[in-house]
Amino acid sequence: MKIKQITIEDPRSIGSALDPLDSIAPNLLLAFAAPDFFSHHGLATELRRRFPDVAVVGCSTAGEISMRGVDDGKAVVTAIRLERARLVSGTTDLLDMADSRAAGQRLAKSIHAADLRLVLVFGQGVDINGSALVEGMSDVLGASIPITGGLAGDSGAFEKTWTLGPSGVSDRALVALGLAGDGIEIGHGSFGGWESFGPARKVTRCADNILQELDGEPALGVYKRYLGDYADQLPSSGLLFPFAMLGNDLGASGVIRSILGISEEQGSLTLAGNITEGGYLKLMHASTDALVDGAENAANAAAAMTQGHDPGLAILISCVGRKLVMGDRTDEEVDAVASVLGRDAVRAGFYSNGEISPLAPGGQSRLHNQTMTITTIIEH
Repeated sequence: MKIKQITIEDPRSIGSALDPLDSIAPNLLLAFAAPDFFSHHGLATELRRRFPDVAVVGCSTAGEISMRGVDDGKAVVTAIRLERARLVSGTTDLLDMADSRAAGQRLAKSIHAADLRLVLVFGQGVDINGSALVEGMSDVLGASIPITGGLAGDSGAFEKTWTLGPSGVSDRALVALGLAGDGIEIGHGSFGGWESFGPARKVTRCADNILQELDGEPALGVYKRYLGDYADQLPSSGLLFPFAMLGNDLGASGVIRSILGISEEQGSLTLAGNITEGGYLKLMHASTDALVDGAENAANAAAAMTQGHDPGLAILISCVGRKLVMGDRTDEEVDAVASVLGRDAVRAGFYSNGEISPLAPGGQSRLHNQTMTITTIIEH
């Protein structure tokens, strides 16, 4: 495996910035960039012109992760030359939120192969049911194939996001990359670091990822009472106070749901993934130290799967809500990952509107919110 990474400072200076990537003759490009790089399509056009036969996938971000740390407003392009893995990429348009599961099935069929080892998926970060997307992919691929990746960001605006795949740039497309063959080793880890507070609230009415009532009251009204002054900043302030989904014993299930939107008219909250009617939720909050510890735990989980081998590539996808909490200390969670995986592991990734990964080795992949999710790839 050979890897080369560049950071582009300005959408107007894309051309010559790509020159260093030629040196490794890549067969895969990962591109994570601020929305401006996608809205004008310059990055995608230049990548296709320079690398017409190379698989290119990526998305817009709420912050870019690279070997130099965390940036805003930049583009990070990571070129990879894999010698022993076969790559297959696919795409499908998402018609609307209700199409999320069916779109996941279509996307999985486009990259299905008998010897798949990993699927990376990137979807738009608004008007999508992320958990239904992953469930649809698992319907086709089965639970044993790890699906990792995330939902695109737009710097926390929750208005318009972009993906980049076989058909170029789109604000409606889902894109996936399958890695197949026996020559690669995969690790993954996902951990939050948030703490729940307040009473458990029963979900008395919901429709998939639309939370309509808590304890028989309109969910938005209940939520606003908790937020106090933060309620005026919804939906963005909802990133600071996600929900923990509870198990039947009212204990934490390990699944967190962020708020993507609100409806004043319906008194409802749109969450990033499905919830269960009759189930229970608790509000959550976090400190920077706890989130950094969570990132370290995610890295330890990924490292344990690869038996201590240094990963060639580590794809880091962290939630925009974590970035808002950590502020100027955001780099600390990336540094914590580097301290576990090794400083030579090439780090690439972004701050997202949702993260996708199994909870544990061999577990079914699912949508997470407010986590640091890490995928490591080693080629033998």
